Amino acid sequence: MRDAIRIKGARENNLKNISLSIPKYKLVVITGPSGSGKSTLAMDTLQRECQRQYMESMGLTSDSISKPKLESITGLSPSISVGQHVTNRNPRSTVGIVTDIYTFVRFIFSRLGERLCPACNGIISPTVEPAGHLAEEDEYMDHATMNCPHCSAVIEKLGMSHFSFNKPEGACKQCSGLGHVATINEEAVFNPELSVREGGVASLNGVHRDIQIRILVAASKHFGFEFDADLPLKEFGEIERDLLYYGVDSEQFKRHYPPIKPIQGTKFEGVIPGLWRRYKEKEGEAGTTEKDGGFFHQQRCPECKGARLKKEVLSVHVADVSISEVTNWSFSNVLEWTLGLQEIISPEAHHLLNPILHELPNKLQRIMDVGLGYLSMDRQTVTLSGGETQRLRLASLLGSGLTGVLYILDEPTTGLHPRDTVGLIRVLQELRDLGNTVLVIEHDIEMMRAADHVIDIGPGAGLNGGLVVGEGSLEDLMISEHSVTGAYLRNESVASPSYNRRTGTGQHLAIRRAHLRNIDIPVVSFPLGTLISVTGVSGSGKSTLVFDILAQGMESGQKLTGCEEITGLEHVGDIVIFDQTPMGRMQRSNVATYTDVYTHLRQLFASLPDAKARKLTAKHFSFNTPGGRCETCQGLGVLSVDMNFLPDLEVTCHDCRGKRFKEEVLQVQYEGFSISDLLNMSVAESLPLLKIQTKIADLVEMLCEVGLGYLQWGQSVKTLSGGEGQRIRLAKELSKKTNKHTLYLLDEPTTGLHPSDIKQLHVLLDKLVESGNTVVVVEHSLELIRESDWVIDIGPEGGAAGGELVAAGTPEQVAEVQASYTGQFLKRILAEGL
Repeated sequence: MRDAIRIKGARENNLKNISLSIPKYKLVVITGPSGSGKSTLAMDTLQRECQRQYMESMGLTSDSISKPKLESITGLSPSISVGQHVTNRNPRSTVGIVTDIYTFVRFIFSRLGERLCPACNGIISPTVEPAGHLAEEDEYMDHATMNCPHCSAVIEKLGMSHFSFNKPEGACKQCSGLGHVATINEEAVFNPELSVREGGVASLNGVHRDIQIRILVAASKHFGFEFDADLPLKEFGEIERDLLYYGVDSEQFKRHYPPIKPIQGTKFEGVIPGLWRRYKEKEGEAGTTEKDGGFFHQQRCPECKGARLKKEVLSVHVADVSISEVTNWSFSNVLEWTLGLQEIISPEAHHLLNPILHELPNKLQRIMDVGLGYLSMDRQTVTLSGGETQRLRLASLLGSGLTGVLYILDEPTTGLHPRDTVGLIRVLQELRDLGNTVLVIEHDIEMMRAADHVIDIGPGAGLNGGLVVGEGSLEDLMISEHSVTGAYLRNESVASPSYNRRTGTGQHLAIRRAHLRNIDIPVVSFPLGTLISVTGVSGSGKSTLVFDILAQGMESGQKLTGCEEITGLEHVGDIVIFDQTPMGRMQRSNVATYTDVYTHLRQLFASLPDAKARKLTAKHFSFNTPGGRCETCQGLGVLSVDMNFLPDLEVTCHDCRGKRFKEEVLQVQYEGFSISDLLNMSVAESLPLLKIQTKIADLVEMLCEVGLGYLQWGQSVKTLSGGEGQRIRLAKELSKKTNKHTLYLLDEPTTGLHPSDIKQLHVLLDKLVESGNTVVVVEHSLELIRESDWVIDIGPEGGAAGGELVAAGTPEQVAEVQASYTGQFLKRILAEGL
């Protein structure tokens, strides 16, 4: 019992009453096809029961965490789940802050910084004073002062808070520490050719516009002139324009009628003040400019030049560099700088900073080990991918020194180049060697090779999964009859196949003189009519090249971003982008509504004789509108219970028992199934029922083909991963018919896919190419890269050391390029199969 976690009779979701033993203090990998039940076993069963038992042992109520369906679990440890969800959306949060490395750097600058005297411009050397612990951050200096040794002028001492852009002592006054300032883009807001009623003010629309027009008319009458909402804006006089643009309380408008005060019902705020108010209300949220419809121009702060800090703080130097230069560097460069400090500081300072200069390199090295050495401290956390966020947290956990913990990780190799997987494996093994159990949900073959124990769940997805089909080492899986992973490895170990590379149409898209972020490429060419993989280590610039330069440059009417020229655009009729952005946060949006299948299902049920007899229309079969839905839960099937400081608890609706609809609606059945039954079915289960429905049959079949047959129609899109969302969009696109040559851009479509599912995805991408299109994938999966017709490798490293074109050609040609990390791994996989 002490050396293993024993699960007996697990029946959660699709798990089929499975029992197994997970060895403790080992690196254990759970693998299997997408939707086979890996996450159900690790997260919904093991993690949830760990949390529940831990809360009970603390004497806390555990009602908010329901007991998973199983007979028993023994041998549990306190657990920590490291997922891929980005929770911090604050634009003030940076990588340096969340890793705590910026705190260390602020401490170094506050103690060792050389500064200029504002009175005589003399250089003031640091004086080494004994200080409290770093945690105290000497934030309570309360404007302590000192005398300049040259001119005796009284100047303020600089403490750690002065080097923080999130504190008033340090933040640049013009941009409040954000590094950028906003201005209103009046061209986007006002169209002088249109009247207010016709949409001449883009920020006023719908009912809101009608209300504002009434206030404008009332205000003009009160002040003694007429406001014509049907007059084009270009014909407005100065008074009408000042009222519309700036509002009744503005100085611009008051000058026309100084003695008259506005009254209730005439207080028009003004379009521009209204936009600023909404902007400031949302300042703490990410994506503010997008939320305001592009009405704002973001530009670098002219005062601090984007450095976020006050001028006098930026003039402080340690080893000839300012704090803004250090925060711009990659972590690998910060590590070099930190190690170099030990050589140049005085013995007294060394004694003071010894704990810092010992711990900081260790923290930085852990970040390097998880493959994130290319990140910089000033990178906003909101711009990180799910995989990057997870690996940052993993690096911090390694420094915590905890032992006897169960760590559960969800695909930590997501977005990681095979070269960096080696460092990640080393970090996980260190966690294990500290005396922890590390359980990893993973599809990466190298991770499986490094594992002490592999558990294979399958054999299929959804109802066809939920069984333990193999256990032990990779060699054990290869001799197992039932193991899906073993079967894939057996096939791969057979003699290498010959690859038939397509040469394409003979036409090319070419990007010339690409310069954006770290990208510096004179020319790069994409052969049309082929499957192209853009590869490189994490942070090398792949996504910048494909999504920020190529995709942006192809949008008609858009000014080219990051390059001088893109040629060959005339050969492409359309562009479709599949990125990893979440599908939505709406609880009401599910797989059926997102794919538009639900519209056809409602029409199908409304056309049934039983529905007509009851006078039920398509509206009654919608859970989003009143009519046929259960009003107690408003069609959600669950009720949310506020648990105060704990997460909200969802309980099944007591009226409809989770079925979402009124009894009358549920009595209408198609082939013996109600609309609620269909929503609870998986896509694969519904295929025999729906394949005769011509309008949706192709899409249902395509969802199964992209490996998503295990999803339930009623499953909220909030629960889907970025990879699942991308494949749903791919299925929708594949089920359409088009004659245009389309350029498809995909961002790591293999995310969350088992190697056997990658083969299936490759077949679908091939279909797109064979139909006369071009497919470009940003990818790390060697299984998909080797099947590509053309490879463009960016690097050689990440961050500032990347952004160059390292190699371009067929996989065989790239495999011969010594400077290419991707080529080194391709050479092995092409020669040996695996």
